[in-house]
Amino acid sequence: MKRIYYLTILMVLVMFAGIATAQTPNLNNSGFVKVEGKKVLTPDGRPLLLKGIGLGNWLLPEGYMWRFKKAVSPRQINEVVTELIGPAAAREFWKKYRENYITKKDIVYLKKIGMNSVRVPINYRVLTPENHPGIWLKSGFQTLDNVIKWCSEEGIYVILDMHAAPGGQTGENIDDGWGYPFLFKSQQSQNRVIAIWEKLAERYHDNPTVLGYDLLNEPIPTFKEYTSLNQYLVPLYKRITKAIREVDSNHIIIVEGAQWATNFKVFGKPFDSKMIYSFHKYWMPPKQDQIQEYIDYGNKYNVPIWLGESGENTDQWVDQFRQLLEKNDIGWSFWPYKKLESPRGIVTVKPPENWDKITTFADEWGDSFKDFRKDRPSMQEAQVILDELLRNIKFQNCTPNKGYIKALGLNP
Repeated sequence: MKRIYYLTILMVLVMFAGIATAQTPNLNNSGFVKVEGKKVLTPDGRPLLLKGIGLGNWLLPEGYMWRFKKAVSPRQINEVVTELIGPAAAREFWKKYRENYITKKDIVYLKKIGMNSVRVPINYRVLTPENHPGIWLKSGFQTLDNVIKWCSEEGIYVILDMHAAPGGQTGENIDDGWGYPFLFKSQQSQNRVIAIWEKLAERYHDNPTVLGYDLLNEPIPTFKEYTSLNQYLVPLYKRITKAIREVDSNHIIIVEGAQWATNFKVFGKPFDSKMIYSFHKYWMPPKQDQIQEYIDYGNKYNVPIWLGESGENTDQWVDQFRQLLEKNDIGWSFWPYKKLESPRGIVTVKPPENWDKITTFADEWGDSFKDFRKDRPSMQEAQVILDELLRNIKFQNCTPNKGYIKALGLNP
């Protein structure tokens, strides 16, 4: 009887261990997420429906999330901050900003509400100075190391996303570039983005927490004069992938379509055995016909597709679109995680007192020195306001948007 009792206890423990394993992937083993046909699979072969969020406005600030109208790219926002408090104080501000915006507490919270992945948008300048190819910034790689470590501890996968590539892949503020997708016209810029991806692959080739590499965010806008650049996109993807594969055969390659990641017509058959094809969709009816062309591509070539970005809409719309994706067995990563006083994100950041003085000054960005001086608060007052922002962006000072979280099918 005693032997039967102990065997029963052992079986119960094994059963619960199996349940725990099914709910939380073990990211500390030697296995990597893989693809098999149209499925994304955990290292032990179970289907993995990605449920994630983009950590926007962290390593690549965007003006609309600061309520800025004119200074919209990271370099423009940096100019505003520098003009307010000076270059030395601005450098210290950005150091603290990166330390505070995403911390271990943010990742713990994302796991708690039910996320299993994060997409980390990277400005390449965080890793290497724009005007100094071949120099690598230890602080930038350490920042990535930290978030990957926290995600590993919480059982969350990480997608590394090249949001701003050398030369710029969009010509808009989101690539922190110079007003044109120069990446596709510059061999030097292409060589540099290849070198950066090779460096990242060397660093993380044996890290199973990293799910994959999202090679270029939303390449080539819909503007008619830019569509001639489409012919260069897949050849560049192939060159990047070749360089990655020389040092890393473990991770998944993620490629986005042209025209803000909406156009899959640029793709032929897959050129690597471990690929996910990503599309982005905003501000359209959450109906089957809006995603059918991507499903058709996945069916034709028997490859996984993934919604890499969407959101910035009502909770009702987010809920409907998320359900449509899941109905079609499509994993997702919505946008963004954290935003200044807005319900359209996982958490809301409270604006500092007198933030309007910062936004008013920012709206003078690009004007003459004489013009913007009249709206500039004192250096001391600006520093106080920006210091409050640094406090407010910490997770413990943010407010969860329960409606948005519920719309994602998660538990606030």
